[in-house]
Amino acid sequence: MPNPLSSLMPILDLLGREVKILPATGGAVEELQHPDQEEIEDKVINKEADKVTAFHETPEPDISNIYRPTSPLSRQDNHLFRFFIDGSIRTYFLATGIEGPRSFPIELAQVGAAVIQREQDGEVKVWEHRQKILLLLPKQNEGISDTLWIQLHRVEKPEFLELVDFTLPDTLSNTRTDPRDKAGAKARFEMHKLEIELIETTDSLRNEDSWLVLDGAVKLDEFIQAPNLIGVAKSFRKDPYFQFGSKSRERKDITSILAGLPHAHRTAAFSAYGGKVAFWYVRLREQRELDYPLMGVVKVELPRPDQTPIPAELADLLSRALVAERNVTPYGLDRRWHCSLYPIHIAEQVIKNKFFSREVLMGCIKWPRP
Repeated sequence: MPNPLSSLMPILDLLGREVKILPATGGAVEELQHPDQEEIEDKVINKEADKVTAFHETPEPDISNIYRPTSPLSRQDNHLFRFFIDGSIRTYFLATGIEGPRSFPIELAQVGAAVIQREQDGEVKVWEHRQKILLLLPKQNEGISDTLWIQLHRVEKPEFLELVDFTLPDTLSNTRTDPRDKAGAKARFEMHKLEIELIETTDSLRNEDSWLVLDGAVKLDEFIQAPNLIGVAKSFRKDPYFQFGSKSRERKDITSILAGLPHAHRTAAFSAYGGKVAFWYVRLREQRELDYPLMGVVKVELPRPDQTPIPAELADLLSRALVAERNVTPYGLDRRWHCSLYPIHIAEQVIKNKFFSREVLMGCIKWPRP
């Protein structure tokens, strides 16, 4: 059986003939993901939301009481969430390339995204899955010449294999200076673009009774405008502060707010980006079951393109349905089990199980001998 990644070999062969190659030890080294990568992304994507000064729900909450009860809403009573989207990534350092006075990393990434659909009886199935192989290289002043870049693009390759210039600006890679970090951030950006593509495949099926849950934020470079969609983040930035008044004693950090959030309750909805996003926090699990106050809490984001506050009843409904998603839990299978939604966990496993193995990858990483 031919190697499914054999189409990569002519590209690497061309690189090896035109550029001096210093291969990675063992042929390829997997770049381990930072354990709090999602928190880092939340800080980057929502960099303007470090200070929260306004509520974004109606009727406007009382500052002295920002918690609302959200008892679990079972699927039998209201099967609200029907679609779940997640993305996953693996990146590998292949080699250092040297062309003229320039040296640069050559990286490979597998990126994928999947939509899980849940039927009325609770059965889950894969609605859509997409996967790409990215060869990440820098262009021009930071990497390979225009001439070689054009030659690489002329090599015939399948649709799932893309050459990506990781120096092109985007929200995630703009914050990185180290070339390998920049390449990894570019790969994550491409993964999120796949997720957004998959959202569109559910457009005709979403309505007020059939919502989609996206793992993560509802903003990348631009806001996701899709209706009947929420973003749910398992990890989120811990540095924003909340101030609803001029007195310093009215300022609170996120830890103090979430430490007081009871089980099966939500915070009031807050405003971000001038009202284009409403966000709040929901506690899925009892604090006594966990190690510290921020465990068992998810951050919920809802696009508000018209900048209108979210009705409190809708925020309650969405939060109640989320609390009911706490079971089944992937305990022991995911370190973030305490705030995982099982269909999102399923989506992640679908993607990872479809990634090519290291053995398949190593079968095509062959540089020309000097």
